[in-house]
Amino acid sequence: MIDKLFNLKKKVVVITGASGSIGGEISASLAEIGCSVVLLYNKNQPEDSVMKRIKASQSDYAMYMCDVTSEEGLKSSKDSIIKEFGHIDGLINCAGGNHPRATTSPENSFFEISNDSFEWVTKLNLMGTVLPCQTFGEEFSKNKKGNIINISSMAAIRPLTKIPAYSSSKAAINSFTRWLSVYMATEYSNDIRVNAIAPGFFIGKQNRFLLIDKDTGNYTERGKSIIEHTPMGKFGEPKQLVSTVIWLLSDYSNFVTGVLIPVDGGFDAFGGV
Repeated sequence: MIDKLFNLKKKVVVITGASGSIGGEISASLAEIGCSVVLLYNKNQPEDSVMKRIKASQSDYAMYMCDVTSEEGLKSSKDSIIKEFGHIDGLINCAGGNHPRATTSPENSFFEISNDSFEWVTKLNLMGTVLPCQTFGEEFSKNKKGNIINISSMAAIRPLTKIPAYSSSKAAINSFTRWLSVYMATEYSNDIRVNAIAPGFFIGKQNRFLLIDKDTGNYTERGKSIIEHTPMGKFGEPKQLVSTVIWLLSDYSNFVTGVLIPVDGGFDAFGGV
């Protein structure tokens, strides 16, 4: 019974931001359990290590260069995916990030953050989630079935210092996820589910400069503070998100929609004392 509920073989899952550390790990892991994965990426291709795992899995896969903030690009990708696979079962929105110029520091106060840099982060994180949900969610509405997982952030639950644009845009994803879950279930089908995962602190390309000193390779003061406020006392690894992704994609969670699930080593539960 459990094996049947968790069986995702041949499910066609689209992953945006597949060239990132989280998107890449999710893509490879889903391929390894038999999913047909579609990797959407912008500019940089997925890591060689990710592609090696996907190819070794012998699962079906496809790759498309796609700007998740481009309606035209998303629709073109969707049409190609439907043509190749016939249908789409799930969408995982991993695309997102931050920008150094939208980050406060002694050299760059909040009052000096430009409109362009703030908008860049907001567009990537929020609209880079909304637009794929519109494009692929429309297919789910037609088929009366589908599954959307948005990748939020711990910064959306507890606004962090230094990253106002990132925290704000990720918080908006939480609200949008809950809104869309109700809309899809009530307007189209209760077999369409929309949820979000809030990773805790994972060292990636967009936050490395805040957490690791580029000269010494040691944790910055911010990095040390995060470790001190994470009960498990360590940074997470992208692979630790995979079990939650599999659960949300599977029929084992078919009464779960509109929720935000922290995977954070206890950070959100810790009051600091």
